[in-house]
Amino acid sequence: MNSTARLLPWLGLLVMGVFWGLSFSFTRMAVENGGTPLGIAFWQSIISSVILLSFSSLRGRHFTLRRHHIGPFIIIALLGVGVPGVAFFIAASRVPSGILAITVTLVPILTYCMALSLRIEAFSVIRIGGVFCGAMAILLLVLPSNSLPDAAATPWVLLACLSSLCYAAENIYLTRKTISDIGPIRIACGMNVMAIVLLGPLAIAFDQMFLPTLPFTILEWSLIGLGGISAIAYTLYVLTVKRYGPVFASQVGYLVTISGVFWGMAIFGEVHSTWVWASLALMMIGLALVSPRQQENA
Repeated sequence: MNSTARLLPWLGLLVMGVFWGLSFSFTRMAVENGGTPLGIAFWQSIISSVILLSFSSLRGRHFTLRRHHIGPFIIIALLGVGVPGVAFFIAASRVPSGILAITVTLVPILTYCMALSLRIEAFSVIRIGGVFCGAMAILLLVLPSNSLPDAAATPWVLLACLSSLCYAAENIYLTRKTISDIGPIRIACGMNVMAIVLLGPLAIAFDQMFLPTLPFTILEWSLIGLGGISAIAYTLYVLTVKRYGPVFASQVGYLVTISGVFWGMAIFGEVHSTWVWASLALMMIGLALVSPRQQENA
């Protein structure tokens, strides 16, 4: 393998991490420019669906919704889009985008906790150390009075953590044998299509539905950014897992969090306290400890 071929997967990982990290800033743009939590989640799902369904059609694999897949798709839509998306968009109006990026690092840590409690994963002192680091990182965000720009933001940081809990539960659910016959792209299509069905009526019922306007404003462009990143980054992630393995692909978590923090600084001029930087460092250590080792996946 020549040097270019060796660099290619790392370049793909870098591109994926940098753009995925940008989604936190797009979220803040959307909520600060008139977007409502349910409305943003609805339009993000529509844009993601259009991209994913088009991609599937180009590959000659047309998406069909089978009756026995409706139940699993509803659960995945709730755990992967509905509940965490709305909670995240609510928190985004009160929490800096960089701090939102830090809370997302909890996903693999919480996933391990759930897998351990369900006996899907074996007990590991090192990985429990990672769980401890993740818990301490969140405490560093919410306990010191001068950690956050506004102490009143503490409940909203915890709400963002609820999103991570939902994503972790989704990860566990995706290991069930009942959906083992569904490919990853079809899962993403089904998840977003079902999210549209669920979120549309809710957005209307709670008076949170809005329609895009022409010419596009910051709100519309941020929605396109969110939907595009969600669909494309997920597809790239799946391709990376298939070609280079889950251990290599999991390293994107570091890049997503770090780029999320720095995108917030570059776009919004976010300034973080020493406590936040300490939390970021602890979360990175926790992610490193809780991630499965290569021999565990051999």
